[in-house]
Formats: sequence, structure tokens, C-alpha cells
Amino acid sequence: MSRTKRLTETEKMQIVREAAEGVSTSELAERFEVTSRAVRYVLKADAERQADAAIPVSAVSVKVTAAELAALDAVLATAGIESRAEGLRRLIQAAGGVFVPDVQMAVEMARYRASLHEVGNGVAQIAKQMAQANRQGQGAGPEFTELRLAQMRGLARFILDSADEIDLLLRRRRDGMQLQATAALREFAHAAE
Repeated sequence: MSRTKRLTETEKMQIVREAAEGVSTSELAERFEVTSRAVRYVLKADAERQADAAIPVSAVSVKVTAAELAALDAVLATAGIESRAEGLRRLIQAAGGVFVPDVQMAVEMARYRASLHEVGNGVAQIAKQMAQANRQGQGAGPEFTELRLAQMRGLARFILDSADEIDLLLRRRRDGMQLQATAALREFAHAAE
């Protein structure tokens, strides 16, 4: 049985809390009358929100020679990074696998992906209503034929799959940027020797 509905913020927070307590995705989907996929997206969005909201609390200091400092400043200037602190933060993030230099693009693509999911869920709701009308005998018109219903389902699947492809594209781009950052770090390390 396909269940799709729009979750409230309160329901989303409850899903996150209960999942942290060990409640399974399928149980949460059943209880909140949504798909398991919707529950996974809520949990993923919360994890990303927490990662984005991380507050820096640790300080790092290192002693370097004047030549090493000049080399660091040159590399940062070339990359368009205005402060040493930001440069070091990016290097540390690159080492941890979260280097995302194109923040603006990532934000825009995330919005686009969310919009596609909203449209896909809306189309899925329309298909669900069409199927329900057919079961109740109200689908006598040409707009409620099985072919039209199959087309609506296909459209919903296409939209949701497109959103997933955007997510995959972002992940590949981030991984590519991480490789570039790692290569730059290696080059920087060899230049300092």
C-alpha cells in the first residue's frame, strides 16, 4: 500500500527522536502513514542539518618557518581564501571528507532537489486519488483510465528518480573536489619540503 502525505515539523522531529531510540524505519512509516523512503529522507535531512550547524569549538596551532608561512599565504591567495583560519579549516575538512568548495551551488541544487521531491510527492498523491476514485467507481471518465493512472505513476517515479540523480551528482562533485583538495595538499606538502 502506497502511503504519502506531507509531514509536519513536529512529526519530523518525532521521527528523528524515535529513530534515535531504535524504532525501525518500517515501524515509523506505518505509524506516520508515509513511505519508508519518506522516513529515510527525514532522517537524512536531519543528519545534514546537524552537520551544517556544527559549531567550531577546538583551536589548532602550529609553528612554521617564515618560508612555510609565505608558501601557505601564496596557496591561499591563489585559491581565493582570505584568511589562514579559513584555509586551515578547509584543509582539515578535506581530510575528513566534507570538503565542499562550491557552497552556493550545493545550496541551489539542494533546493532544486527538494522542489523535485515535493512535485513528485504531489504527483504520487494525484495518482493515489485517481486509483481510489477508480476503486470507488467514480473513475468513469477518460481522465481516470488505467493508462492515465500508469502515466501518473511513471511521472511521479521519474520526478523522484531525478531528485535522487541530483543528489548523486552533488555527491560525485564533492568527491571530485575532495580528490582535487587532496592533490593540492600533496603538492603543497612537497613544495614545503
